[in-house]
Amino acid sequence: MRFDRRLAAMGAYGFVSGLPLPLSGFTFRLWLTDSGAGLAIVGLTAWIGLAYSLKFLWAPLLDQTPPLWMLRGFGRRRGWLLLIQPLLAAAAVMLALSDPGAVPLAAFAAAASVAVLSATQDIAIDAWRIEVFPPRRQGVALACYVWGYRIAMLVSTTGVIAASAVIGWHQALLCVAVLVGCGAIVTLAAAREDTVADSAAEVPGHGLRHAIVDPVRTFLARPSAWLVLAFVALFKLGEAMAGIMTAPFYRHLGFDKAAIAATGPFSLGATLAGITLGGWLVVRIGVGRALLVTGWAQTLAMAMYVVLSLAPGQHIALYATVTTEAFAQGLADAAFLTFLSALCERAFAATQYALLSSVPQLAIHTLGGASGVMAASLGWTLFYAVCMVGALPGMVLMIVLLRRDRPGDDGDPAGLEPHR
Repeated sequence: MRFDRRLAAMGAYGFVSGLPLPLSGFTFRLWLTDSGAGLAIVGLTAWIGLAYSLKFLWAPLLDQTPPLWMLRGFGRRRGWLLLIQPLLAAAAVMLALSDPGAVPLAAFAAAASVAVLSATQDIAIDAWRIEVFPPRRQGVALACYVWGYRIAMLVSTTGVIAASAVIGWHQALLCVAVLVGCGAIVTLAAAREDTVADSAAEVPGHGLRHAIVDPVRTFLARPSAWLVLAFVALFKLGEAMAGIMTAPFYRHLGFDKAAIAATGPFSLGATLAGITLGGWLVVRIGVGRALLVTGWAQTLAMAMYVVLSLAPGQHIALYATVTTEAFAQGLADAAFLTFLSALCERAFAATQYALLSSVPQLAIHTLGGASGVMAASLGWTLFYAVCMVGALPGMVLMIVLLRRDRPGDDGDPAGLEPHR
């Protein structure tokens, strides 16, 4: 098989995109827990992730503004990446050198910087993917990206946790910071995109309208737009609230760092299997029905957290929970990411994708900030039962959308398809 430089770059971009997320998420929360932080403080880390929720606010800047003059020769997307990626690596180093036990505010500030720069990197990479790959190859490109992303998540969670038990948190996180710094190498090796935005961006009035107003206006003009947005906001809410508190949950149940790190291979294998099966379901039954099936699987999988809460210290229960949840999440991610990509019109793909992918994060990182308080007041068993209930509104909206917009021959709800 002929080597495809662009697909290789897409997988590598997935890897460098997946590394920073746990540094301000699960891994950071586990570090806080080990440093003696209370559940309320750990829950507040959900607000750090607001950067991923609000990235649509500055996505038009990357769409319409050229990078610094010395970077313009690399293209708009790669030029921005070569500016962002060294700054992201520096923020990861600052986080690794911080001390959340002694100076939590500095650690939070470093984690927030990582999140903001990581979200900005994601904007540029998504735009690069949309511009480099023709529509018929977007699915293959996204698959390569997800595989790289999930492997990176394993490195930034299981790898860091296992390493921290041997060399300590600071050294383990510094190793990840070095890998984050390799993003610039990936960008230098990647193909230059053929952008069509440059000429429009040179006309200030047209560029502003084209960047901000037109993407929103054209999306809201489609049938069931507001119902679609509500569904996008709620689809991952219950699962995400459950996931926010897994680090202190596992430690409360008596699992040490070695046991938690050992869940990594189970999680990775189950996630990749779920993504593969989810992609097959999308092809076989359409995006709408696949979302409904995988959404219910994701909701029911959360029952494993309830089971685990009643089996403290039981490693088999831990591995079964992680495997089931990761498989269900992979199923749902495959359908959900395909759904978001299909909603974007090609003329506004970068900005619309940033906006749509920010909507669920906005719900997660605002309501999710209360997850620590909820867990402390309800107890783990009732908390995870409430998370399951929290997933139901999204499922109800999906049923409403399917009933309102009857499926066509291809199984996709007609009202969910973008205008061409």
